[in-house]
Amino acid sequence: MPEYPKILGPGAGLIVASNLPQIVRCRHWGILAVLLLCRPAGAADWPQWGGTDSKNMAAGEKGLPESFVPGKKDSQAGTIDVETATNVRWARKVCQSTYSSPVVAGGKVFLCGNEDVGVIACMDEQTGKLLWLWKGGSKGHNFGICSTPVVDGDRLYIVNQDSVAMCLDVNGEPDGPDRRKPRVLWTFDIRKEFKTEPADVFCGSCLVDGDLLYAPTSNGIDPLGERRHKMFLYGNRPGSKKGRIIIEDPEVYRVTSPDAPNVVVFDKKTGRLVATDEMPIAKNLLKGQWSSIGAGTVGDRRLIFYGGGDGRCYAFAPLAAVPREPVKLKTVWSCDCNPPEYKVFGDVPMIVHYYLGDSRWGGTLNNNDGKFKGMGEIIGTPVFYKNRVYAAIGRDTAMGRGRGALQCIDATKTGDITGAGKIWTYQGLDWTCSTVSIADGLLYVADVAGRLHCVDAETGQCYWVHDTKNRAVLASTFVADGKIYMPTPKGLYVFATGKEEKLLHRISLGAPLHSTPAVANGALYIASRQGWIWAVAN
Repeated sequence: MPEYPKILGPGAGLIVASNLPQIVRCRHWGILAVLLLCRPAGAADWPQWGGTDSKNMAAGEKGLPESFVPGKKDSQAGTIDVETATNVRWARKVCQSTYSSPVVAGGKVFLCGNEDVGVIACMDEQTGKLLWLWKGGSKGHNFGICSTPVVDGDRLYIVNQDSVAMCLDVNGEPDGPDRRKPRVLWTFDIRKEFKTEPADVFCGSCLVDGDLLYAPTSNGIDPLGERRHKMFLYGNRPGSKKGRIIIEDPEVYRVTSPDAPNVVVFDKKTGRLVATDEMPIAKNLLKGQWSSIGAGTVGDRRLIFYGGGDGRCYAFAPLAAVPREPVKLKTVWSCDCNPPEYKVFGDVPMIVHYYLGDSRWGGTLNNNDGKFKGMGEIIGTPVFYKNRVYAAIGRDTAMGRGRGALQCIDATKTGDITGAGKIWTYQGLDWTCSTVSIADGLLYVADVAGRLHCVDAETGQCYWVHDTKNRAVLASTFVADGKIYMPTPKGLYVFATGKEEKLLHRISLGAPLHSTPAVANGALYIASRQGWIWAVAN
């Protein structure tokens, strides 16, 4: 299979300009030169969840369309009729379903999902042609791989649905004429090594920092296992006539591996385990851990950020180099993101109060109107921006609505900074599973009730809230080119950025959107719940 010329990488415009007389003599190279010179300002790859280590869901791309027409699908061929589409470069069906977000690097697009087993798809950035497809892992819960991969050079890193960390060659290996197959370079079974048990699904994404790979373990409590039946005696299951919750023994509700780490670190080249954290998150774990890992530099100090299943945001000191023997990560600071009034349970045990906040059950304290105050996990990824970290609490969307809280944290502090480290708190939102987007001093975040909030990143002042009247929003907002892209179960909403509310378009893609868009080199990449992906460009 022909490889794209190396000039397609970052900085290609400068290389083409310096060699333009030679390039234009060849018809194909001439076309490539024109395309490269016409790339939008700020064009760049999007190689990981959040695009950069800060995990801020915002990009400097220009020239993106406000709207597009997805086109008529040919389900049998797994493509669309491009004549029926507008502002669509290509589209294709990758798998049965996806909750993962696309990443783009080195002329390739990657998307993970479910095809009875886990799926990792590698596609050509310009045409959408499938270059290789990895399929594997266990069958089961119809989620497949929910994590978003990170691409570093010629390697891709991901933790699959079985909590197995994997490193793959982005180029694959030959598999006959003009075909390639996936090439796995190393694996590490987190679940086998530490006996971790993710709640529902594993969906946290990794971070590459130098020669090190940081990965979450998603250690939690499996709510579908036998221990749930020991914990609850109930008349009816969710979805039928409500039965009252009776909790037999709260002590039964405990983590399978309370001493397992929450963050693990590997030598990215070999997959050797080199470090673990030692924070006792399991001691106050509510249900699960789904946050990804980010990083930022505060002055001359590098920090690794993680949102815990106990509702605390953590900052770790990264390793300076790959150690010879495994070490422990040093915790620089932690901050409880649950306001004090959310932790008033009366004579009810904490975990009992947590489940009494599940709106699906009879006897619940939650009327599903957003007024219930109770503890939440950090599900979205903490975002680093100008020496501050922004983290919000949330819960599984199936529990319904509840009062949320968005914290702005001073990343320069040390120790337990729950009191001294909080710059401001915004409590006008419901629980959220989303990561925030910050651009031009404004912060945008969606909550599970389907409302988009515009907040001043400096002060926490709310400028506007738009109710899309969706529910169970899982994806995050994405900001680029003066537009806010908000995926919802009923389609993609596009707003204008700014202190005044302005809805531009709503686009239906024929299925719910549970993954966050990505943008790279002048194109917006959007994946739907049904496993389709669109490359949208003017």
